Amino acid sequence: MALEKIRLKHGSPEWQAFRKTGIGGSDAAAILGLSPFKSNIEVWEEKVGLREPEDISDKPQVQYGTRAEDMLVKLFALDYPQYKVRQDKQTVYRRGFMFASLDGELTEIETKARGFIEIKTTEIHSAAALQKWDGHVPEYYYAQVLHYFVTLGWTFAWLKVQIKQTGRNEQTEFITRHYPFLRRALMEDMKFLYTREKEFWGYVERKQRPPLLLPPIYKE
Repeated sequence: MALEKIRLKHGSPEWQAFRKTGIGGSDAAAILGLSPFKSNIEVWEEKVGLREPEDISDKPQVQYGTRAEDMLVKLFALDYPQYKVRQDKQTVYRRGFMFASLDGELTEIETKARGFIEIKTTEIHSAAALQKWDGHVPEYYYAQVLHYFVTLGWTFAWLKVQIKQTGRNEQTEFITRHYPFLRRALMEDMKFLYTREKEFWGYVERKQRPPLLLPPIYKE
């Protein structure tokens, strides 16, 4: 199935309405039962029109992340000059029932290989929470990366995270980490994700409620 490029401003009312017509990257973890924020049933109810997505745009953490995103993408471009970095908040990519609204697009200057960058900002309050980022990304963010790989068919990706850590003495530390991904190394996980998302979308099309998937218990 061909990759479509749709002109649609990210965050607009039209974009919000479009999200109900397919599965986006932020839906992936919940569909797998991995999200600590939303269940697969809640996503299903949003897609079939039984529930309106919660408006979290006024939450301080969300506002911070939105404002920091452009700056963190620009900082990535400075730190990794081997890539041409492009931001396009007027475009959504779609392949079948899957779509992708990207934080940034990457092109490796030497090879012309295409990739994408995903930006995350998070605040943690314990060493256990920081361990989720040691050498890997939390699985609910990994699911989003896989979703974009399946949708786009591109070669590589980076996830850049800024972690705000507040210690017991109320001192704040900012930690920045970068995680590279290669499509060819993730084929089995991508196949698994696609199978589960296709199954979920079948429930949406039939308006049949799927079985509830309970997420793991995350301890902060």
